[in-house]
Order: sequence, then C-alpha cells, then structure tokens
Amino acid sequence: MEDYFAHTTAVIDEGCDIGKGTKIWHFSHIMPNSKIGENCNIGQNVVISPNVVLGKNVKVQNNVSIYSGVVCEDDVFLGPSMVFTNVINPRSAIVRRGEYSQTLVKKGASIGANATIVCGNEIGEYAFIGAGAVVTKQVLPYALVVGNPSKQIGWISEYGHRLDFDENNIATCKESSEKYKLSNNKITKLL
Repeated sequence: MEDYFAHTTAVIDEGCDIGKGTKIWHFSHIMPNSKIGENCNIGQNVVISPNVVLGKNVKVQNNVSIYSGVVCEDDVFLGPSMVFTNVINPRSAIVRRGEYSQTLVKKGASIGANATIVCGNEIGEYAFIGAGAVVTKQVLPYALVVGNPSKQIGWISEYGHRLDFDENNIATCKESSEKYKLSNNKITKLL
C-alpha cells in the first residue's frame, strides 16, 4: 500500500520515489526516476519529468510542467501555469537531451502564476518571483523580482511580506516579528 494519495486519473510511472503524505491530483503524470518528498501537493494537470527532485512540502499548483534538470528544495511554492525551461536553444529538429541545463530553486522560494524560469539559473532561499515574471538570471535569497525580464524591486521576509529597511539596514516583518539585516546586498536573518 502506498503512503501517498494519487487520484485515479493520475499516471505514476515505475521507478518514482514519492514521499509519505504527498497528494497527486487529477490528470497529473509523474515520470520515471523522479523524486518527490513528503507532504507535497501536486495539483491538476502537472507533469514531472524524469530525474526531477522535489523536496518536502513542495506545493505545485495546476498546469505546471517541471522538466528534467529542475531541483526544488523544501517548502517551495510553484504557482499556477508557471513554466520551467531546460534547454537554452531548443529546435524541433535537433535532439538536445544531453544538453539540459540545471535549475535550482532553494528552500522556501515562491514562484508566482505564469512566471517563466529560464534554465540554468538559481532561485535563492525565500526569494519571491512575481506573477508573470521572466527570470533570465540568478535571483538572490530573499529577493523580490517582477517583470520581463525580471528585476529586483525589493526584499521579502520568510513569512512572505515585503521588508523595509531603516537607516541601520535593519527590517522587521510586522506580521511575524522576524528581523533582518541588509549588508553588501545580502540579507541575514537575525535571531
């Protein structure tokens, strides 16, 4: 007996590793050699390609395709219809399976609806990619990025709220009381 739930319309290929408590919903396809951690939620019409790795508690909303070369660490949120790529220069007539670029989405990052992540980039811890953004370069931890091509417009807390830094480069998240320090374009969470 499986330790996870899969809707009857979901297709789960042999050779997948799916963690306890994970839920896989309508019309989703989990391909061979993919690894899905515990307590993930895989929405409707999701494709997870071979060798994809999802950490624990990853939330994948409807209509997302996660292609080979993508790794998402724990607590990542992938918004509805967001897109990953895995080849920089695709051509229909040229097979590039051996040229897949790696994309790493670090712990706690959120990617908004309809965003596009161009392959070969890293999304830092707790970064927030706004809806519809097109990410063409690395995103710093705690960065808030929007637009096409995306650009950083601020910083965001682990709780998910925008940070406003004072004259000492300290910010407090009003909703959670978390404190952060900004130094040399890098965020450090204070205890």
